[in-house]
Amino acid sequence: MNKSALTPPKPGSASARFHAFDLLATLVAVVRKDGVVVFANAALEGALGISRRTIEGSQLPDCFTEPTILRNALEGAVSNEFAALRYDAWLKRVAPDPLPVHVVVAQTDMPGEVIVELLPLEQQAKQDREERLIDQAQANKELIRNLAHEIKNPLGGIRGAAQLLQMEIESRELTEYTQVIIHEADRLQTLVDRLLAPHRRPHLVGDVNIHEVCERVRSLILAEFPRGLKVRRDYDISIPDFRGDREQLIQAMLNIAHNAAQALAERISAGDGELVFRTRIARQVTFGKQRYRLALELHVIDNGPGVPDSIKDRIFYPLVSGREGGSGLGLTLAQTFVQQHHGLIECDSVPGRTDFKILIPLP
Repeated sequence: MNKSALTPPKPGSASARFHAFDLLATLVAVVRKDGVVVFANAALEGALGISRRTIEGSQLPDCFTEPTILRNALEGAVSNEFAALRYDAWLKRVAPDPLPVHVVVAQTDMPGEVIVELLPLEQQAKQDREERLIDQAQANKELIRNLAHEIKNPLGGIRGAAQLLQMEIESRELTEYTQVIIHEADRLQTLVDRLLAPHRRPHLVGDVNIHEVCERVRSLILAEFPRGLKVRRDYDISIPDFRGDREQLIQAMLNIAHNAAQALAERISAGDGELVFRTRIARQVTFGKQRYRLALELHVIDNGPGVPDSIKDRIFYPLVSGREGGSGLGLTLAQTFVQQHHGLIECDSVPGRTDFKILIPLP
């Protein structure tokens, strides 16, 4: 976080007048009609990679690859030619590549001042994707719950009828058929129980140390894959405890790590399979349509073949699996547990590196 964002503004200064803009995730500048910046918020400071002190008093149009468009827009806003103008542009910054942004130029109630709001197009696309994931997860949850209940009742009847039939017949060959029915009914019952598990179990909130969660998952993974797999720790030990359901978070992380370990089968056979558990603090992050001052950032990274392109956009859907024999429920349940902590799971995967990132707000 920028030091300037932490320093209380002087009463009556531009920073004091526009202090609320520092709480926004979007990039905001207040400029005069000649293009001179009166105020720049913390998000703009971070995007440009230069200090607020340097931005304020400078020419905002010079920060764009095509400054003339903004100069004309500022003149139009001040002369009341329009109340607001929108267009797409490229913002120059310290980073090597310009940042694509959607520019909104709007009048203010102060004569000669204009608000310029910049929405990074990458960020907007990311927010849209997050919103779709959240909506899809909610739809999945309702579908799973309703489907599981519809399956459960007739399943019990099928199993009971097969048991009664087995008691009446004497032929061993026919008994084998009834045993198949009972066995398959039990297998489906187990699947239904897994589908309903997140909705049955109460959310038990207590103090959670994320590194205790990581260590528990690490020990379980190494117990199942004792050879050929290295689980490396990369922890930020300054992360504080937070309120949450420890068992749910263990299960969520275990599902992700277990999927990763299974995807590493060839690497494990060769003796060079690797998982990395990484924890970090994320500052001033926006997800789920909300901005959070602090968030836990937990990564589970593997050096496997990557998520198949055919399912990359559907990996959190129920019953979608990239592995033969997989139930396709592990990531769906992990997503449910993380969302119950108001969090989000993201996946970035290329051949040789898959990174599942869990974000959970911190107080």
